[in-house]
Amino acid sequence: MKHGQHFPVSLVLGLVQVCLATQANFAPYFFDNGASSTNGNMALFSLSEDTPVGSHVYTLNGTDPEGDFVTYGISFESSSRNFFSIDPHFGNITLIEELDREREDEIEAIISISDGLNKVAEKVLILVTDANDEAPQFINTPYIILVPEDTPAGSSIFKVQAVDKDTGSGGSVTYFLQNLHANKFAMDRHSGVLRIRAGATLDYEKSRTHFITVVAKDGGGKLRGDYVVFSATTTITINVDDAQDTDPVFVGTPYYGYVYEDSRPGSEILTVVAVDGDRGNPNMVLYSLVNGSHEAFRINETTGGISVTVSPSQLKKEVYELRVKVSEVSSRGTLTAQASTTVTIRVVDLNNHPPTFYGENGLQNMFELTMYEHPSEGEILRGLKITVNDSDQGANAKFNLRLVGAGGIFRVVPQTVLNEAQVTIIVENSAAIDFEKFKLLTFKLLAVEVNTPEKFSSTADIVIHLLDTNDNVPKFSSDYYIARIPENSPGGSNVVAVTAMDPDSGLWGEVKYSIYGTGAELFLIHPSTGIIYTQPWAALDAEVTSKYNFYVKAEDTEGKYSLAEVFITVLDVNDHSPEFDENIQEKTMVLGSPVKIEATDHDAEEPNNVVDYSIMQAEPANVFDINESTGEIRLKAFVHSLDIIHNITKNKDCIWSVLVQAKDRGSPSFSTTAVLKIDILDETLNRGPMAAFLMQTKDNPMKAIGVLAGVIAIMVVITVFISTAMFWRNKKSNKILPVRRVIRKRPSPPSRSIRAEWLKFKRSHAGDKFAVKDELPNENQNNNSLMFTPPPTAPALPPPPITIPKISTTEWTVPTVSGSLTPKHTNKPMKQKDLDRPVQSALVSELKKKFEKKAADNKPYV
Repeated sequence: MKHGQHFPVSLVLGLVQVCLATQANFAPYFFDNGASSTNGNMALFSLSEDTPVGSHVYTLNGTDPEGDFVTYGISFESSSRNFFSIDPHFGNITLIEELDREREDEIEAIISISDGLNKVAEKVLILVTDANDEAPQFINTPYIILVPEDTPAGSSIFKVQAVDKDTGSGGSVTYFLQNLHANKFAMDRHSGVLRIRAGATLDYEKSRTHFITVVAKDGGGKLRGDYVVFSATTTITINVDDAQDTDPVFVGTPYYGYVYEDSRPGSEILTVVAVDGDRGNPNMVLYSLVNGSHEAFRINETTGGISVTVSPSQLKKEVYELRVKVSEVSSRGTLTAQASTTVTIRVVDLNNHPPTFYGENGLQNMFELTMYEHPSEGEILRGLKITVNDSDQGANAKFNLRLVGAGGIFRVVPQTVLNEAQVTIIVENSAAIDFEKFKLLTFKLLAVEVNTPEKFSSTADIVIHLLDTNDNVPKFSSDYYIARIPENSPGGSNVVAVTAMDPDSGLWGEVKYSIYGTGAELFLIHPSTGIIYTQPWAALDAEVTSKYNFYVKAEDTEGKYSLAEVFITVLDVNDHSPEFDENIQEKTMVLGSPVKIEATDHDAEEPNNVVDYSIMQAEPANVFDINESTGEIRLKAFVHSLDIIHNITKNKDCIWSVLVQAKDRGSPSFSTTAVLKIDILDETLNRGPMAAFLMQTKDNPMKAIGVLAGVIAIMVVITVFISTAMFWRNKKSNKILPVRRVIRKRPSPPSRSIRAEWLKFKRSHAGDKFAVKDELPNENQNNNSLMFTPPPTAPALPPPPITIPKISTTEWTVPTVSGSLTPKHTNKPMKQKDLDRPVQSALVSELKKKFEKKAADNKPYV
């Protein structure tokens, strides 16, 4: 049943009547929504072949007159594939098989609707529309054609055809060539006809085969929503068929031939070769001579061989140029295309003479010369008279000259010769021409032909006898010589031998030696042997001078000389004994401190001047230890008090005599002994720390002086600092500082017993000479008097002369800062209470007077 037709009306009415008769229930039906609708009864429904599988393509839509629930169905004939599936409740149709219009362009299906009692079925025809899913395909491939090379331009030579199964624009095919500008062909884009491009020709001789690529392209169309264009390619092979359209061609041009002086008449010189230019179907060719032969040459018309017809001696020219013609013979026996070329024939002399050397008297292969060494560079060896000649002609007489074995010492001029030349040998390296190295120089002069295959050559020996000159300076075997000699060596002892060589011969090679320079006074040198020895009267002493340095000269008969330096070391010999210092006779040892002895060895080097110390004898023994390197003598560890010493010896004054020895380490060894008196004291028992210190340093007074100087310097610095501080503090204060004076009554004249005490005072300790009698109050409240203790001052003047004692009220004053310093007296001191009262009264009175005086003058108090 065609698309759009339904079941017969009579059949439907019959079914309806049966249903009405039985149940009076109307059948359901589909809606007909037209061809453009996607729901209804699929009337005139079409579907593109590129619809993806699984797509929802249509919805069946119908109703039941009674309003009952309806279901839908779709089925296919048994011979057809099931392209769709349906949802029976909603009527949604889904594509389940891929569509291909080129295989099936329409699909028959049966759709149905049912209300459970009545079922209505309809057959529908679904059209499959085209999509551009096919590419063009060439038919009747491969394309191989044969085209004559003389085919005119613009001629059609072939037609290609491609088919596209699509419809519409997707099925239309157009053609074109790839690389259009690189070939000689063109193609009609609609018909596919291949033509020779206008103005182009085929040439078998240049290209026998052409390969062109043809592209077939469809018109394009939609595929799965995108616009696509498909194409296909194929290759056309065009074989060019040769035609008779090319002249013959000579092979191997240009042509050269040679006639040698020993060639015979009729001998072939060379052969020319020509071929038909149309190589696909070539014609036979014939050769002939056009001109230039002068009846001296002929050519074989079929082979092209050229031969000489006369003897070479009859040839008048050195070079002949022959014109040779070649002609094609067609299949009908006629001469058609022609070509010509030039053949050059040269009459050549045979290379049968090698280069030859000549001297003044004819043929010669050895040349000798006597000369002095070291000639000037560029000098010509004029004593050599050499001529070289080649009797051949032309290129056979050209040869090169070079020196073999000369080692760059000489060079030859000229280096290239044609026929004949005078040979000149020039000095290139004067330094290498050395009589001391080579008394005889030998090398070869070689002549070799240049452009001949035989490369004939010849040689001549050059022998040069060298004469010596005084060109060398005596040279020492070393730039310096080092020698050693013991200081006790007698005068005239050999020290060292120097050697210098002069490679010159004869008198020029004799060397004389001499010495000079500061330090050479004690030495002589033998002028011939080079032995250096001491003066007969020389007495070497390492302790005075241990190093000597001077120069030695080697000189030849012409005054050429060289210098070397000589270093002589005088080796020390143990010839001095150690000597003790002058103050070794007596030493004072403070208990617990060492005493040191020192000895000096006047030898120059170790171990001769290294001294070791030892105690040879002491009574009693084993009381003292000595450091053998430093000479320090100590009491043994168990002796740490005078009581132990008294227990050891009955000598109460503790003065010991010790025999000490100073011995050097030389070989043989020398030694010196001395008796040392050691007075042992224990200063810590009877003296204060200062006395103990002075006793310890009495053997080293510089140590005590250094300590005293340090103490004084510290006290000076402190004094300056405090004075500066007081000055600035007082300068900033508004108070006027009076000069303080102490006014005291003159004491009664002292008795003679006081004078005696003063004499005792002079023998007392330095620290007991002065004592502070009183302290005045600090009226300025600046605490300056409490910051330091005044440094010691000079001793007080001696007391006034003794007078008759008398009671007097006369007062005398002493300037002071914070008190008075008086010597200590042995009589009973005054009570402090009685002493303070007059001092305070005197101070107040003094201040009052000063104040009134300055106020009257109206001047600032300084």
